[in-house]
Amino acid sequence: MIIDIHGHYTTAPKALETWRNRQIAALKAPAQAPAVSELVIDDDQIRETIESNQLGTMRQRGCDLTVFSPRASFMAHHIGDFNTSATWSAICNELIHRVTKLFPDSFIGAAMLPQSPGVDPRTCIAEIEKCVKEYGFVAINLNPDPSGGHWREPPLTDRWWYPIYEKMVEYDIPAMVHVSTSCNPCFHTTGAHYLNADTAAFMQCLAGDLFNDFPTLKFVIPHGGGAVPYHWGRFRGLAQELKKPLLEEHLLRNIYFDTCVYHQPGIDLLTRVIPVDNVLFASEMIGAVRGIDPQTGFHYDDTRRYIEAATTLSADDRRKLYEGNARRVYPRLDRALVARGR
Repeated sequence: MIIDIHGHYTTAPKALETWRNRQIAALKAPAQAPAVSELVIDDDQIRETIESNQLGTMRQRGCDLTVFSPRASFMAHHIGDFNTSATWSAICNELIHRVTKLFPDSFIGAAMLPQSPGVDPRTCIAEIEKCVKEYGFVAINLNPDPSGGHWREPPLTDRWWYPIYEKMVEYDIPAMVHVSTSCNPCFHTTGAHYLNADTAAFMQCLAGDLFNDFPTLKFVIPHGGGAVPYHWGRFRGLAQELKKPLLEEHLLRNIYFDTCVYHQPGIDLLTRVIPVDNVLFASEMIGAVRGIDPQTGFHYDDTRRYIEAATTLSADDRRKLYEGNARRVYPRLDRALVARGR
């Protein structure tokens, strides 16, 4: 199988965005807040948006299954308060659940959390429990910066985050460490904020000892790990100066990277620097970079082409990247596939 572990519902029906805009507008006029029941999206609309977009592209590129979650930039945890985020996350997660029910062989869910700046992470537990127990989701997306580019929360190694980690360990689910929209004009959302966050999350883990407390906790750092593979020597040196173990022991039993890197030299670097056991196939297609590369004539986010063209990867390496690593890092995904005879 070819499993893409990083997909977002970026093509959701327009009604979803319209409802969200009303919710945001009502923050200044609470009496005008829309009811959840006012959002009406029928199954045919979901089928149309999926079949003509994500599913069509998956078939074209030979991808079998996508771990699917709400649109990352739409999470916007900095907007409103916890109740705002709780309502919005529930709506978005329920929509993902409907996608997975309509296309069970092609999509499986990952949950958006109802995070809100400064709010105790314990408030996210109920949504995690619902999404895992009722919806069959296999992962969560964890935003290390709910403030939207201002970085007001403690680092990921702080005990403040432990209630979420305890639930992750209990349910045996990984977290993709994924920020949302930047409201800081210094940081472009997808070109700077996302990649900054990927790098920052790795360094936070390097500087701490989180995995001593949670030896089975798993983080997936998206977008190829931001600057991490390119500066691997810097991080090795920093770990040495901080008297930490070798990175292979300190972090690589718990941290993984995806292949959302949109050119051949980037994938070549990633797969040469980071052990293949720590790299999972992903494309984040119909996401931040949707155009066609004039140098190749193919879409930038057609990452399978880069994996196939990488000269240092063996057939066994590709099996790990495409399927084996995903089944290992996402145990609930593996169990769901086994139950379906796959």
